[in-house]
Amino acid sequence: MKRRNAATLADMLLCVCLGVGTANSLAATTDPTDATTPVPAATYQSPFAEYRALGQDRNTAWRDANDTVGRIGGWRTYAREAADAMKAREAAMATKARPATPPIPPATPPAPTHKHGG
Repeated sequence: MKRRNAATLADMLLCVCLGVGTANSLAATTDPTDATTPVPAATYQSPFAEYRALGQDRNTAWRDANDTVGRIGGWRTYAREAADAMKAREAAMATKARPATPPIPPATPPAPTHKHGG
């Protein structure tokens, strides 16, 4: 009995991992040996895309920099800008990410089949 339950659980896990039974599953709808199957375009972003060279920054006097920070709203403005940029990046990544797989239901223990005793 335990072997059957273990095999059933293994089969369920395999189906969840492969995406069998889900609408967004490529494994269920395409043949991996078919060379004419469309493939999403590969994208690449260089890690140096947002790099700024050392000499590109404009040097300002520290008093002017402090006055500018105070004028625009202080450190909270910079923190808000960073948080907004992170939310935008997360939203962009969420649109590219695969949908989450459904959770695996908890396994129920098998009912006892016989009792020992005298």
